[in-house]
Amino acid sequence: MGFVVLGLFSLNAIAVNGSIYQMLNHGISTGGLFLIVGMIYERRHTREISEFGGITRIMPIFAVIFMIVTLSSIALPGTNGFVGEFLILLGSFQTNKVVTIVAGTGVIFGAVYMLWMFQRVMFGPVHNKENKHLNDLSLREIVVMAPIIAAIFVMGVFPNLFLSKMDASVKAFLSHMKV
Repeated sequence: MGFVVLGLFSLNAIAVNGSIYQMLNHGISTGGLFLIVGMIYERRHTREISEFGGITRIMPIFAVIFMIVTLSSIALPGTNGFVGEFLILLGSFQTNKVVTIVAGTGVIFGAVYMLWMFQRVMFGPVHNKENKHLNDLSLREIVVMAPIIAAIFVMGVFPNLFLSKMDASVKAFLSHMKV
């Protein structure tokens, strides 16, 4: 959410649009991650990364959904996270290059952590015997995650469906701020 603050305080129309978009994205991606963690917790009753490994072989549907939401969280192009972060970086770079470069470095560290976590949980050998008998996602769980996955791709591929509706509000906000 620090990225949202960066965009808002840049007082640049591009960055403010990105901040609003990123707030929506964050709700979708983080909500998806919380649901995923809840689904695996329901099966294993632990959230410890070290307790997992090799889950991809046992729960392939879970793995695909977890991967999509993780890639959305790290702002892979084509996902909702990319649009907001890109607009914030683009707009804030016009206002303050140094702060934007520092923020961009933070994005890299965040992506490295998310990918590290995903790799530890999903790949490698199944070293914990309790993981060998986990059930993949149920139809109910897939139905719950489907709108989140759809939103990730729709917002990533067709951002103007949402951005065009924000323009008037952003212009009004910036005019009140005398920018």
